[in-house]
Amino acid sequence: MSGPTQSGDERTLLLAFLDEQRAIVRRKCSGLGAEQLDTPLPPSDMTLGGLLKHLAYVESWWTTGVLLGRDQGEPWDSVDWSADGDWDWHSARDDSPEQLWELYEREVARADEVIAGAALDDPSARANARTGERPSLRWILLHLIEEYARHAGHADLIRESIDGQTDA
Repeated sequence: MSGPTQSGDERTLLLAFLDEQRAIVRRKCSGLGAEQLDTPLPPSDMTLGGLLKHLAYVESWWTTGVLLGRDQGEPWDSVDWSADGDWDWHSARDDSPEQLWELYEREVARADEVIAGAALDDPSARANARTGERPSLRWILLHLIEEYARHAGHADLIRESIDGQTDA
C-alpha cells in the first residue's frame, strides 16, 4: 500500500488523505455477508455494518447538514435521535449488506459533490451549538479524516476477529 500522494497543494492533500481513509474502510468491510457485518468484537457492540452506516451519516451530516445547513434527507431526517443517539450504529443490523453499501456510497458521492463546490475557507452555514463558531470546509475535511482514521482502527480489529484478515 503506497498511501496518499505526498505532494500537491493543500486541497489535493486533504482530499487524498480522506480518500485513502475511505479506501481503508471499504477494504476492511468488503466481501462480508449480513451476519459478518453484524458481528461485534466484545466488549464493544460496534459492528462493521454499524460503522458503514455511521460513516454514511458522518459524510452527510458534515457536508449537507453543517456545511450547507440543509436537511440531510432520508433515512436521517426521520430518525428520532433523542430516542437513540446511536441509531446509525444500531439500525444497521436491519439493513442488508447491499443496502448498507448503497447508502454509504451514495452519501460519499453526495459529500464529494458538496466538497467540490466549496473553497477551503468557506464557513459552514450551521454554527456549532456550543461555541457559535462556523467551521470551514478545511476544518470539516480534517475532522472527516480524523473520524475515518479512528474508525479504520476499529475496523482493523473487528475484521481480524471475524475472519483473521489483517491485510485488507
